[in-house]
Amino acid sequence: MSKREFQTEVSQLLQLIVHSLYSHPEIFLRELISNSSDALDKLRHLTLVEDRYKALIGNGIDSPRIDLDLDEANKTLTLSDTGIGMNEEDLVSHLGTIARSGTKNFLSQLSGDARKDSNLIGQFGVGFYSVFMVADKVEVTSRKAGEDKAWKWTSDGKTGFDIEPAERSTAGTTVLIHFNEEGAQYANSWRLQEIVKKYSNHIAFPIFLTYDKSEWDAEKKESLKTRVTEQVNAASAMWRRSKSELSDEDYKELYKSLTGDWEDPLFWFHTRAEGTLEYTTLFYIPAKAPLDLYQADYRTGVKLYVKRVFIMDDSKELLPQYLRFVRGIIDSEDLPLNVSREILQQNKVLNSIKTASVKKILSELKNIAANDPEKYAKFIAEYNRPLKEGLYSDYANREALLDLIRFKSTKAEGLVSLADAKSRMQPEQKSLYYITGGDENILRNSPLLELYKKKDIEVLILDDDIDEIVFSNISQYGETDLKAVNKSATGEDLKDESTPEKADALKPLLEKLKSALGDAVKEVRASSRLADSPSVIVSDEDEPSARMRQMMRGMGQKDIPDPMPTLEINPDHEIIQKLLAQSDDTIVQDAAWLLFDQALLLEGVPLKNPASFVQRLNRVLNQSI
Repeated sequence: MSKREFQTEVSQLLQLIVHSLYSHPEIFLRELISNSSDALDKLRHLTLVEDRYKALIGNGIDSPRIDLDLDEANKTLTLSDTGIGMNEEDLVSHLGTIARSGTKNFLSQLSGDARKDSNLIGQFGVGFYSVFMVADKVEVTSRKAGEDKAWKWTSDGKTGFDIEPAERSTAGTTVLIHFNEEGAQYANSWRLQEIVKKYSNHIAFPIFLTYDKSEWDAEKKESLKTRVTEQVNAASAMWRRSKSELSDEDYKELYKSLTGDWEDPLFWFHTRAEGTLEYTTLFYIPAKAPLDLYQADYRTGVKLYVKRVFIMDDSKELLPQYLRFVRGIIDSEDLPLNVSREILQQNKVLNSIKTASVKKILSELKNIAANDPEKYAKFIAEYNRPLKEGLYSDYANREALLDLIRFKSTKAEGLVSLADAKSRMQPEQKSLYYITGGDENILRNSPLLELYKKKDIEVLILDDDIDEIVFSNISQYGETDLKAVNKSATGEDLKDESTPEKADALKPLLEKLKSALGDAVKEVRASSRLADSPSVIVSDEDEPSARMRQMMRGMGQKDIPDPMPTLEINPDHEIIQKLLAQSDDTIVQDAAWLLFDQALLLEGVPLKNPASFVQRLNRVLNQSI
């Protein structure tokens, strides 16, 4: 026997699970059954596609099942499967170490809300450890398929674990749970059946419970106990049944058994395709975005089956990345059972299923947006940003995505669609307008909006960092142009006819301002977009904005050249009129830089030389006092 210490993170994890999730300890059974189901899935797949595993058929693994054996008197529960099993190395790596980097985030995500935190267990793949909420000792005996030796792992969940050789007649894993005082309530057959039906009714394998069943003996007039074994779950591939046969509760139950989520899904889409390709898809939208949604090593939520045989659940080829929040199942009749990740990337059948599935999901979302705006608003609150990623990566579905995404607006509370904004266009308005940047308050008070407010024209507020990147490549919504108000050519169709005359009158001042600013600006010109502010900066159509350059530098692109925006000044503003009459070039030079710097600040761009800004401001203040 060898004594091992838990990895540091495991020790922390065990303490947090045991003490934070006390109000939902029943999830231990959900997690152990889920692990057994995964092990059975993996071995069944291997026996179908690899010759060395086919030889194992006949040793119990050709009739896969999960067995629960309850000993009420001794307060123990044994859970056994005939799955892939584990050897000594697997037991150490799976039960003594947190191997997946993302799992460490579990420790920082715990909130103290037991109901919420229990959901993290399934999402971060640390479900086995939940057994220590109900046990003071756990023994895991396992034999890996294709190997002769079995091993036993034993732990109290506190001091570490022991590993020693053991005996097991077939491949698979047996977990013996010694219930503690808290777990004693689960040494009850009725309670165990209730938990299995709640979480694991639609696991693809039968679950059998062996227990002492009490029956009334009329002759002896007493209750007699008989040892019985009964199947306690439906064990059906529910997704293969007709939608008309299934209730909402059936769908919700399967979702929870697939995901480990406590909450009901927002909605689901169940499709059976027949014809050239035959396949079934059942997709769920979780009520809350997965916690790893924006992590590079996010876990995919769609399982691939072929003719009801589980193939894999970690392939990122099944749906595009921007739909990584979708959970569910794809079950194909046309893929080979030995399909691999490499084959998936080039497989025409899967590509066809993927293309059709994306269109189906987007189409269903559009129907929900039209028919149940309240529910769709909940969806958008969680998934608006991933949909925007699709605009950048999925050109074929761009129009559908543009219809689904929602925006903040200068003319409406909450979020609006592009179709809503288009319906409110003014008669003289030829384009839909938007403004991008990192802070909603700064954007709403930007001088760039003054002309649009004056003419009662709606402008969409795009304050998400991703907006600047995505919408720089989108120029139209249907037949209507989409234009950023911080581009120099935008608003030309709305400008005052007297602007050219005012520009002529300002020409001497424009030249002085440009001379003072030098290469800091590309041009200084009279503005047609300002009403109350003296100045604003804009970029050329093909140039990234000052904000975009700032973001690109933040992402590590250090060789981004300094921006050369255009400075526009308001011909009617009092400051500009006074500068036009000013003969002191020193004052004009300070004013030029102050007009430019304040325009940058209003765009949310930090000044390169704050000290010079303060010195100029102090000189101007001194002259005005």
